[in-house]
Amino acid sequence: MAARAKPAEGAMTLAEMKEFAGFAAGTQRYVRRSLDVGLERDDALSRWSRDVVEAASIRAQARVYERLASIRAMLPNDSDLNTIEPFMAPLVTLSAFDLGQGRLTSFSSYRFLYERLLGAEVRPWLPAAFCSASALPHLHPDLRRKLLQSISEAAATASGWSNRQPSFFPQWVEKIDTNALPN
Repeated sequence: MAARAKPAEGAMTLAEMKEFAGFAAGTQRYVRRSLDVGLERDDALSRWSRDVVEAASIRAQARVYERLASIRAMLPNDSDLNTIEPFMAPLVTLSAFDLGQGRLTSFSSYRFLYERLLGAEVRPWLPAAFCSASALPHLHPDLRRKLLQSISEAAATASGWSNRQPSFFPQWVEKIDTNALPN
Protein backbone atom coordinates (compact mmCIF):
# COMPACT_ATOMS: atom_id res chain seq x y z
CA MET A 1 0.00 0.00 0.00
CA ALA A 2 1.36 3.40 -0.96
CA ALA A 3 2.28 5.84 1.79
CA ARG A 4 0.06 8.89 1.93
CA ALA A 5 1.34 12.38 2.60
CA LYS A 6 0.24 13.82 5.90
CA PRO A 7 -1.89 17.00 5.73
CA ALA A 8 0.87 18.98 7.50
CA GLU A 9 3.39 17.98 4.81
CA GLY A 10 1.08 19.27 2.09
CA ALA A 11 0.51 22.51 3.97
CA MET A 12 4.27 23.01 4.40
CA THR A 13 4.90 22.35 0.71
CA LEU A 14 2.21 24.87 -0.15
CA ALA A 15 3.81 27.39 2.22
CA GLU A 16 7.17 26.84 0.50
CA MET A 17 5.55 27.38 -2.91
CA LYS A 18 3.89 30.56 -1.66
CA GLU A 19 7.18 31.86 -0.27
CA PHE A 20 8.91 31.18 -3.59
CA ALA A 21 6.10 32.89 -5.51
CA GLY A 22 6.67 36.01 -3.39
CA PHE A 23 10.23 36.45 -4.67
CA ALA A 24 10.96 38.77 -7.59
CA ALA A 25 11.13 37.12 -11.02
CA GLY A 26 14.91 37.54 -11.18
CA THR A 27 15.29 35.91 -7.76
CA GLN A 28 13.06 33.00 -8.80
CA ARG A 29 15.12 32.51 -11.96
CA TYR A 30 18.39 32.61 -10.01
CA VAL A 31 17.13 30.10 -7.42
CA ARG A 32 16.01 27.64 -10.12
CA ARG A 33 19.28 28.08 -12.00
CA SER A 34 21.30 27.64 -8.80
CA LEU A 35 19.45 24.46 -7.93
CA ASP A 36 20.15 23.10 -11.41
CA VAL A 37 23.85 23.91 -10.97
CA GLY A 38 24.17 22.87 -7.33
CA LEU A 39 22.10 19.70 -7.47
CA GLU A 40 23.33 18.83 -10.97
CA ARG A 41 19.73 18.46 -12.14
CA ASP A 42 20.08 19.55 -15.76
CA ASP A 43 22.50 21.18 -18.15
CA ALA A 44 22.31 24.60 -16.53
CA LEU A 45 24.52 26.25 -19.11
CA SER A 46 22.32 25.38 -22.08
CA ARG A 47 19.10 25.99 -20.17
CA TRP A 48 19.86 29.27 -18.42
CA SER A 49 22.49 31.22 -20.38
CA ARG A 50 21.03 33.92 -22.59
CA ASP A 51 24.36 35.50 -23.52
CA VAL A 52 28.11 35.13 -23.01
CA VAL A 53 28.06 37.11 -19.77
CA GLU A 54 25.45 34.82 -18.22
CA ALA A 55 27.30 31.75 -19.54
CA ALA A 56 30.47 32.97 -17.80
CA SER A 57 28.49 33.55 -14.60
CA ILE A 58 27.09 29.99 -14.72
CA ARG A 59 30.57 28.54 -15.29
CA ALA A 60 31.90 30.52 -12.32
CA GLN A 61 28.96 29.38 -10.21
CA ALA A 62 29.62 25.75 -11.15
CA ARG A 63 33.26 26.15 -10.04
CA VAL A 64 32.24 27.71 -6.71
CA TYR A 65 29.49 25.12 -6.20
CA GLU A 66 32.06 22.30 -6.43
CA ARG A 67 32.48 23.00 -2.69
CA LEU A 68 28.90 21.98 -1.86
CA ALA A 69 29.70 18.32 -1.19
CA SER A 70 32.54 19.16 1.20
CA ILE A 71 30.42 21.80 2.97
CA ARG A 72 27.65 19.22 3.46
CA ALA A 73 30.21 16.76 4.83
CA MET A 74 31.63 19.32 7.30
CA LEU A 75 28.29 20.42 8.78
CA PRO A 76 28.99 20.70 12.53
CA ASN A 77 26.91 18.67 14.97
CA ASP A 78 27.43 21.25 17.69
CA SER A 79 29.02 24.63 18.26
CA ASP A 80 32.54 23.35 18.97
CA LEU A 81 34.78 26.14 17.69
CA ASN A 82 37.22 23.63 16.19
CA THR A 83 34.54 22.33 13.81
CA ILE A 84 33.04 25.72 12.94
CA GLU A 85 36.00 27.29 11.14
CA PRO A 86 36.50 24.62 8.44
CA PHE A 87 32.74 24.71 7.77
CA MET A 88 31.97 28.43 7.98
CA ALA A 89 34.82 29.71 5.82
CA PRO A 90 33.70 27.89 2.64
CA LEU A 91 30.01 28.54 3.45
CA VAL A 92 30.66 32.29 3.73
CA THR A 93 32.68 32.22 0.50
CA LEU A 94 29.88 30.40 -1.33
CA SER A 95 27.33 32.81 0.16
CA ALA A 96 29.43 35.82 -0.85
CA PHE A 97 29.47 34.57 -4.44
CA ASP A 98 25.69 34.15 -4.56
CA LEU A 99 24.94 37.46 -2.84
CA GLY A 100 27.42 39.17 -5.15
CA GLN A 101 25.34 38.11 -8.15
CA GLY A 102 22.68 40.56 -6.98
CA ARG A 103 19.71 38.20 -7.38
CA LEU A 104 19.32 37.05 -3.79
CA THR A 105 18.18 40.33 -2.26
CA SER A 106 16.96 39.16 1.15
CA PHE A 107 17.69 36.67 3.87
CA SER A 108 14.52 34.74 3.02
CA SER A 109 15.58 34.15 -0.60
CA TYR A 110 19.09 33.19 0.55
CA ARG A 111 17.70 30.81 3.20
CA PHE A 112 15.26 29.31 0.69
CA LEU A 113 18.11 28.46 -1.72
CA TYR A 114 20.62 27.24 0.87
CA GLU A 115 18.15 24.98 2.68
CA ARG A 116 17.73 23.18 -0.65
CA LEU A 117 21.41 23.15 -1.59
CA LEU A 118 22.65 21.96 1.81
CA GLY A 119 19.64 20.50 3.65
CA ALA A 120 17.69 21.42 6.77
CA GLU A 121 20.72 20.77 9.00
CA VAL A 122 22.32 24.01 7.76
CA ARG A 123 19.55 26.26 9.16
CA PRO A 124 21.32 27.18 12.44
CA TRP A 125 24.36 28.37 10.49
CA LEU A 126 22.61 30.43 7.83
CA PRO A 127 22.10 33.69 9.76
CA ALA A 128 25.82 33.91 10.61
CA ALA A 129 26.93 33.00 7.07
CA PHE A 130 24.44 35.44 5.55
CA CYS A 131 25.44 38.33 7.81
CA SER A 132 29.14 37.63 7.29
CA ALA A 133 28.82 37.45 3.50
CA SER A 134 26.48 40.47 3.41
CA ALA A 135 29.02 42.62 5.24
CA LEU A 136 31.95 41.83 2.93
CA PRO A 137 33.40 44.82 1.05
CA HIS A 138 32.98 43.30 -2.43
CA LEU A 139 29.28 44.21 -2.27
CA HIS A 140 28.08 47.74 -3.03
CA PRO A 141 27.23 49.58 0.22
CA ASP A 142 23.57 49.94 -0.83
CA LEU A 143 23.29 46.18 -1.41
CA ARG A 144 25.05 45.47 1.90
CA ARG A 145 22.55 47.71 3.68
CA LYS A 146 19.56 46.11 1.95
CA LEU A 147 20.76 42.57 2.70
CA LEU A 148 21.60 43.21 6.33
CA GLN A 149 18.29 44.99 6.91
CA SER A 150 16.41 42.03 5.42
CA ILE A 151 17.21 39.60 8.24
CA SER A 152 14.66 39.80 11.00
CA GLU A 153 15.57 39.82 14.66
CA ALA A 154 13.67 36.55 15.02
CA ALA A 155 15.76 34.88 12.30
CA ALA A 156 19.01 36.24 13.70
CA THR A 157 18.29 35.23 17.30
CA ALA A 158 16.26 32.03 16.90
CA SER A 159 16.67 29.61 19.78
CA GLY A 160 15.86 26.58 17.63
CA TRP A 161 15.34 25.45 14.05
CA SER A 162 13.15 22.93 12.32
CA ASN A 163 14.87 19.80 11.05
CA ARG A 164 12.15 19.18 8.45
CA GLN A 165 13.72 18.91 5.02
CA PRO A 166 12.38 21.24 2.32
CA SER A 167 9.93 19.54 -0.03
CA PHE A 168 9.46 22.09 -2.83
CA PHE A 169 12.36 22.36 -5.27
CA PRO A 170 11.39 24.81 -8.05
CA GLN A 171 12.42 23.86 -11.56
CA TRP A 172 12.41 25.26 -15.07
CA VAL A 173 8.95 25.63 -16.54
CA GLU A 174 8.54 25.72 -20.30
CA LYS A 175 6.74 28.76 -21.63
CA ILE A 176 3.39 28.10 -23.22
CA ASP A 177 2.27 30.01 -26.29
CA THR A 178 -1.17 31.15 -25.14
CA ASN A 179 -2.07 32.06 -28.72
CA ALA A 180 -1.80 28.39 -29.67
CA LEU A 181 -4.29 27.29 -26.99
CA PRO A 182 -7.83 26.48 -28.10
CA ASN A 183 -10.46 29.05 -27.17
